[in-house]
Amino acid sequence: MQAISAVIGTINWVLTLWLTTIIVYQLYISIFGFKKVSKDYEDHDPKLKYLVLVPAHNEEAVISGIVENLQSMDYPKELYDFYILADNCTDRTAEIARGMGANVLESHKESPDMPTGKPIVLQKALKTLEGYGEKYDLVIFFDADNRIDTNMFREVNSQFLDHPEADVVQCYLGCKNKKGWVALYYYMSYTITNRFFQYAKSRRGINCVVGGTGFAVRADYLQRRGGWTSMSLTEDFELQVEATCEGKRILWNNNVRIYDEKPTRWRASLRQRIRWAQGHWFVCFKNTRRIFRALRQKKIGFGEFLSTFLYVYSLTPFVVVLIQMVLSLVLQVSIWTGIMPQPETAITFWDWFTVNYPSLLLFLYSFIFLFYVADWLDNRERFRPMTLVNNVVSLLMNTIVVAGAQIWGLFRFRHQNVWVKTTHRINAPHEGCLYDPNAVGAQETAPPPRKKSKRERAKDEAEATQQHLKAAENSLPI
Repeated sequence: MQAISAVIGTINWVLTLWLTTIIVYQLYISIFGFKKVSKDYEDHDPKLKYLVLVPAHNEEAVISGIVENLQSMDYPKELYDFYILADNCTDRTAEIARGMGANVLESHKESPDMPTGKPIVLQKALKTLEGYGEKYDLVIFFDADNRIDTNMFREVNSQFLDHPEADVVQCYLGCKNKKGWVALYYYMSYTITNRFFQYAKSRRGINCVVGGTGFAVRADYLQRRGGWTSMSLTEDFELQVEATCEGKRILWNNNVRIYDEKPTRWRASLRQRIRWAQGHWFVCFKNTRRIFRALRQKKIGFGEFLSTFLYVYSLTPFVVVLIQMVLSLVLQVSIWTGIMPQPETAITFWDWFTVNYPSLLLFLYSFIFLFYVADWLDNRERFRPMTLVNNVVSLLMNTIVVAGAQIWGLFRFRHQNVWVKTTHRINAPHEGCLYDPNAVGAQETAPPPRKKSKRERAKDEAEATQQHLKAAENSLPI
């Protein structure tokens, strides 16, 4: 029993050390996010030609927005072509996009049991557009619900021209909405990540994370890879890890944004996060040896290796905490019942809280202090004490969802063929939407109109009736 107690204690201490390593590294990286953002490239005239791909599955509610957005980009029309990839649509997505003058590539399952999803439709599209590596300089990807800063193509064009070593550029991931506890948590997470993870890593010369939308890849590199070969549920993350292990550079652009619609319902958020977790764990287990091999072959330096390795295993903290709690509780109960003697070094259930409360404080530091700093630096949103309670409640409630999704995703990581779509509804700026087509950066739209009183509504109805009667008199035959 003494041996079992010692083993449990050793496991708990090793897991605590692992958690500490992740936290300390993240705190170190975040330091570089406090510096004022400035361009690391000169402005250049439009030169590079884009192939723009927009996967869309049953997106009739939002497809007109992205089509209109892409048609009004501040970039010469002859230097970019965009395609809406209608993936097994059973609604009017393809019809609406085609009616607005967009190029549409429709994809349909050849048999009921064929896998579907974003990776499949991207793979088919690049096979259809044969020779894109010679015709285009860059391939850039968006989601159907996105809105885009109209100067994005100009900025990315300039960044690639000034950084010929770059193979991928990821742009700032903004949010179209933040109303409600679910969407608010996404907004907080992305605001922190953009500033104190993505931008901070770019300042250290480390590859940033590919975020699933708003990223550009050199067309010749993509073609040499054989097209779209990343087939997991997190195809963006898979591309990032594979490109990094090949020694490719992934740069960050903090000057232009993509605005993405975030879920507003708990169930939708849970399903999306389970899908992300499934894909992340799959890529993690698939590429761990590859990351070590890239370091051994000197394709990447130690800093890049450490960054990639820790990010690949970034879902482990919730699993580690769960394991620690269970082991510590087992040990505590065994001590109480006299099955095991009191160990000298093992972490019991009560010790677990003592050991891990600094981690909790650092977690709150990241999601509270760093959030408000990032929100001010990037969005010019001042700290308002009244928002603190709402933010903390959103953080705590969503952390439970995230923990459950990541643990469940671990058990289902082998299942990579079923793509669960997130429904999108926000098509244009309106109440609750952060996207402003006339501004660079996320800005709040005008507040919704004040609700009218009963007397004001009665007055409006009377005026409308008078106008109707007057129109009827004018339409009578003479």
